[in-house]
Amino acid sequence: MRTLRASFRFTRFFIGTLAIWGWWLVLSPFKQNRIGWRQITFGRWTKSFVKLSKMHIEVTGTIPTPPFFLVTNHLSYTDIAALRAVVGCVFVAKAEIESWPLAGRIVRDMGTIFIDRQNRRDIPRAGELIIERLDAGEGVVVFPEGTSTKGEEVLPFNSSFLEFAAAKNIPVSYASLSYRTPSGELDANLAVCWWEDIGFFPHMWRLFHQREYTAIINFGDKPIANPDRKLLARELRDRVDKLFEPVP
Repeated sequence: MRTLRASFRFTRFFIGTLAIWGWWLVLSPFKQNRIGWRQITFGRWTKSFVKLSKMHIEVTGTIPTPPFFLVTNHLSYTDIAALRAVVGCVFVAKAEIESWPLAGRIVRDMGTIFIDRQNRRDIPRAGELIIERLDAGEGVVVFPEGTSTKGEEVLPFNSSFLEFAAAKNIPVSYASLSYRTPSGELDANLAVCWWEDIGFFPHMWRLFHQREYTAIINFGDKPIANPDRKLLARELRDRVDKLFEPVP
């Protein structure tokens, strides 16, 4: 039964993703408000993934209203769907994703800002793109841990991700992410969190075996601003850690 469930979801995921992306490509030339059209398309994909994977979402705290710059801990690719289902936003991602066959193109078309974390000279470029998105009225989300984890703790935040926010004194919102699975299912730190040495598709195959799971998003109440990027990173990490619920 679980294998049949996973096969059905996996097939629907591929067909649905390609259909929504194709819809975006065909109609984009005729849309004057390209940003709005992209957000509509991204929102449709998000709703599709949430429904298909049987994700339930619990939210506490104050949900930010675009435009905003938001940081959160990072646990899995499911973070994208969980957050986007709650707030209109685009994401900052590592540059390697852009080179993924087909997936990189789709992610780029949905407004993702790519950053080469190994090249400090790329940080100002990414910062300018983030400011452009904020000026256009969009929310931007970054995962300053720099990697996904199994959800035992919140790692220190890389202050380079916050360099532009500190320099321009931009208030930064924050939230924590966690997951849980029902009794009788695989623990969430394995079923949902993507931290092991396992590929994207094999892990998604594992996720789709689960009957359902819950994403828990705790938003902070007030954005933080600080002209010192290291102090800003430390304070944001501490605030996220206070909201964080370890993944069982």
